Amino acid sequence: MRRIPHRLLGPPAAATAAAAVLGLLTALPPDVGLTPQPAAASGTTATVFYHTKTKNWAAYHLHYAPDGGSWTAVPGVRMEAACTDWVKKTVDLGTAGGLRATFTDGSGTWDNNAGKNYDLGTGDITVKDGVVAHSDPCAGAGDPDPTPTPTTGAGAKALVYFSTEALGWTTANIHYRPAGGSWTTVPGVGMRPACTGWWKHEVDLGTAASLKAAFNNGNGVWDNNRGTDYTIGAGLSTVENNTVTGDAADPCAAEVPDTKAPSVPTKVTAKADGVSVVLTWEPSTDDKAVTRYQVTRTGGTKGTLVTDVGSTVLPDANLEERTTYTYTVRAADEAGNVSAASAAASATTGEKPPAAAPGKPLGTDPRKDPIYFVLTARFNDGDTSNNRGGSQHVKSGNAANDDPMFRGDFKGLIQKLDYIKGLGFSAVWVTPVVLNRSDYDYHGYHGYDFYRVDPRLESAGASYQDLINAAHAKGMKIYQDVVYNHSSRWGAKGLSTPKTYGVRDSQWSWFYDEPNSSFEYDGLTVEPKSGKSYYNGDLWSTAEPAGNTCLDWGKPTGGRSAEGYTLYNCQWPSPTSGMFPEALYHQCWIGNWEGEDSRSCWLHEDLADFDTENATVQNYLIGAYDKYIDMGVDGFRVDTAVHIPRTTWNRRFLPAVQERVTRQHGAEAAKNFFVFGEVAAFVNDKWNRGSVNHSAQFYTWKEREEYAADDAEAALEMYDNEQRIGPAGQPTSTNAFLQGNSYHTPDHSRFSGMNVIDMRMHMNFGDAQNAFGNGKDSDDSYNDATYNVVYVDSHDYGPNKAGERYAGGTDAWAENMSLMWTFRGIPTLYYGSEIEFQKGRKIDCGPACPLATTGRAYYGDHLRGDVSASEFGKVDSATGEVANTLAQPLVGHVQRLNRIRRAIPALQTGQYSTEGISGGMAFKRRYTDGTTDSFALVTVTGGATYTGIPDGTYRDAVTGDTRVVTGGKLTVAAPGKGNLRVYVLDGPGKIGTAGAYLK
Repeated sequence: MRRIPHRLLGPPAAATAAAAVLGLLTALPPDVGLTPQPAAASGTTATVFYHTKTKNWAAYHLHYAPDGGSWTAVPGVRMEAACTDWVKKTVDLGTAGGLRATFTDGSGTWDNNAGKNYDLGTGDITVKDGVVAHSDPCAGAGDPDPTPTPTTGAGAKALVYFSTEALGWTTANIHYRPAGGSWTTVPGVGMRPACTGWWKHEVDLGTAASLKAAFNNGNGVWDNNRGTDYTIGAGLSTVENNTVTGDAADPCAAEVPDTKAPSVPTKVTAKADGVSVVLTWEPSTDDKAVTRYQVTRTGGTKGTLVTDVGSTVLPDANLEERTTYTYTVRAADEAGNVSAASAAASATTGEKPPAAAPGKPLGTDPRKDPIYFVLTARFNDGDTSNNRGGSQHVKSGNAANDDPMFRGDFKGLIQKLDYIKGLGFSAVWVTPVVLNRSDYDYHGYHGYDFYRVDPRLESAGASYQDLINAAHAKGMKIYQDVVYNHSSRWGAKGLSTPKTYGVRDSQWSWFYDEPNSSFEYDGLTVEPKSGKSYYNGDLWSTAEPAGNTCLDWGKPTGGRSAEGYTLYNCQWPSPTSGMFPEALYHQCWIGNWEGEDSRSCWLHEDLADFDTENATVQNYLIGAYDKYIDMGVDGFRVDTAVHIPRTTWNRRFLPAVQERVTRQHGAEAAKNFFVFGEVAAFVNDKWNRGSVNHSAQFYTWKEREEYAADDAEAALEMYDNEQRIGPAGQPTSTNAFLQGNSYHTPDHSRFSGMNVIDMRMHMNFGDAQNAFGNGKDSDDSYNDATYNVVYVDSHDYGPNKAGERYAGGTDAWAENMSLMWTFRGIPTLYYGSEIEFQKGRKIDCGPACPLATTGRAYYGDHLRGDVSASEFGKVDSATGEVANTLAQPLVGHVQRLNRIRRAIPALQTGQYSTEGISGGMAFKRRYTDGTTDSFALVTVTGGATYTGIPDGTYRDAVTGDTRVVTGGKLTVAAPGKGNLRVYVLDGPGKIGTAGAYLK
């Protein structure tokens, strides 16, 4: 099922968003008696119920003014207990038709509807989490409320159950009229809660046999069956998702034991590749939920093998050569019910291809490894034979600079691993490695063949596997940038590559004079007829092909290309043209970047957005990234993570990563396989414009509720539920914080498996003090902020969404680094920032300007020469231009920071606190494990005073200064801009030598 994008129409977000999905109307339903209501008579009352569960105030007061009247004296009238989680107050309004109101605890804390006050009417009124509705939430509370036996005939009754699960309503009213009778007064009669997601009300039909009804939340949002109202008969009926079920079972009856097995898995497919087989199948369905699959394999000398799998893909590697293997799949649910076996699927392996030995992740705690981020194609050129300029080589200006976009490669990176190690970094984040085919794809984010490494990055003896192995040999990790939500232009090889064939006239003949169906694009090989290696239109045609699905094929669009050529429909990819199969790709453009459609629509014209809730898409991506896990990468940096629902990450992709790493490399490697997502939020608030679904910390948590078995339905349910709950209802954690001076074992039981880039610190790194303050403010909302990836700028943006590389000055850079390397999180540096490379330059302008003028310029010119390093943060020797690069002041600064951090466990994996500390950027950190107990006091730039700390001998890792604390107090003078002090209890003393900033 494809997710249907919808817009958030304004508060209450969950209710109105759900209303948009279901086609609900916010006007009154037809035929409900729109006669104006009479003015309130003297003595009219309003009973106001206020929800207390999220407040926990000691007292509740209603401060109000009848319409046209005066406000009560502050703090208003005290409210009284009504029932669980509710207080109430009945107000005599006299002749007024309503009231304005606010609520307070009587001690200065107010709920005034974000400054707008609440406009309330008469009768029973509820106020819950900012939503006003009309019903008595305590009706029948504590009352067994036995369900009467409905009857028919004279005196018949209708017991109506209404589901609000998909609506997010906090209350429900039924507005009805028995057949031949009159409508109730708007908004109708308050229904009473029956069980989770259901409300009920019994209607006395008298002599009628049925009733007409519509439902509302008491606040102007209606479900009127899309304008036709509901017809409901006598007896017990349910109304759910615009469907009336008569003579229904009680939806709130006690749950019966689950004895039903899941459906049999279908479309089981086995594909051999060398001595590996990738097995995929469609997900089974179940009345509860499918929890696992059992795969049975026969064939080969090892006989029958049964394997449990959590996803719907099983890559089966290291099989025997030229052997037929047969597979069947069964589905199992949580109750242990197992389906019958699927139809068998077979595949015959070939010969084992020669390849570099697969690697194995280093498997250590990722917080110990500072990260150096490179655009592989722009870092260092080790092999000029694989350089490619692409179709934009001349237009971009790159040709004039002899600077092809694909210039750097794995060979060049391998050659300079000692440079990175000499800086002190033990992890390298590389841009995506999969085969691309956009016109300007050097950065790697336009994946076309996810199962193949781009040949423009590889060389003989310098494959991707060789890079992984070479890094591991030096004790360095490789983090691979991966993309799950979109492919490059014209589909994904092995999944779907739409054959749309834009029309070609003589103006376009430079693409192909005649097609060459035997040529397979790989970005490197030159096609003999055209003499081109880049993707240059192998989908073009002079005649409409059979089976074309693209709308208006061959008709001029009315526009012209940059060259002045006529543009025709279906020449370029589009989600709305019919080019892409609806089951695999979404069919819309993003309209609201903080709305649900940001996860179901295209980002850009040539980024075909996968329907990641489709099992076939999931199988394709899981199988692809299993390949790189098997190669031994140490983690994934997840691009555009926010454009996939958290439910899909938590159900499918993250468990698949853990399962594969565990299977191939063991549980300890899986525990430390580092997944960190880009959840881009370019605002300075804690929650991205108040939208929890679009905030980085949201993705670090497991789901708290059960959602539909269908991934597409679950995504919508989760989105609406979490938007309704909002920031105040999100989980919190103490995993990053000390308890006093004590380290405590973190609780990762609710961790999703995905850590994140710290977007809030990134956005505020125009000033280190701001970054520090904003980081602290957000840390209780991450599952464990000590795993946050922290950087100043990147290949996309600088602080405050700047389009230029950071240019705050050398002193500011030193200060930012000093904070990043000592505060919680994993410090990360974008290549070249150690020499302020391209500072102030526009980070990216596509092919509209030469790469040499941007923040993505080629860096290898600064690395010419030889460099060797046997220790992290220390260069053994360097000659040529690289020696000048290594002599820059920030290089020495980051080298020493890395050595200090590596020597003090508290700075790597410790929790922190600012309690009892005065100073700007000052904090204490501690890590305790077995015989390790590391306690450090840190201040950056400014002075600080620490109180309530353990007595003992403290040594500064920067200066070697020794202090003996006897009264729990230590005062440290300001070290100066960019400098810092790190006083370690029973510490090693001075680490490294003084430099321009650490002195």
